[in-house]
Amino acid sequence: MRSTLLWATFVCLAAACSQGQDPTKVEPKHYKLDFENERVQVLSVHYGPHEKSRLHDHPGGVVVSLTEAHLRFTDENGKTREVFSKAGEVRWYPPFKHRVENLGDTTYDGVYIGVKGKLATASNASTDPSTAWQEEITQEEMKKVVAEYLLASGKP
Repeated sequence: MRSTLLWATFVCLAAACSQGQDPTKVEPKHYKLDFENERVQVLSVHYGPHEKSRLHDHPGGVVVSLTEAHLRFTDENGKTREVFSKAGEVRWYPPFKHRVENLGDTTYDGVYIGVKGKLATASNASTDPSTAWQEEITQEEMKKVVAEYLLASGKP
């Protein structure tokens, strides 16, 4: 009986680990849910100087940097990429599992608009994280994503 319970617990934990690692659950210090429905997930992002995250993932989406940043992304295979962003900069990120490290001496703040469904991979950018981690989104793509967000949220 005890070994059956232990085995069932192990199977449940393994199943939970194999699914996506929601940043609001895995990293509540760095990600706060601002809005979510069946189409989008909007997160406030906050990293103090030199803070690191655990492995997590997001649906494909747009990041709006509110402050300047020097970040390092490490994917689940250990491949790293450094990103320098300016306040007001907007970038498309495909869905991928990663860790984040703020390499800067200042706080980083941003907004992540994760797009659910087929729009999560819709972009002229590749959805392969090794080739499209930080592709800048075009003005037209940004208008479409923001319009989708506004429609989904019921805002005029």
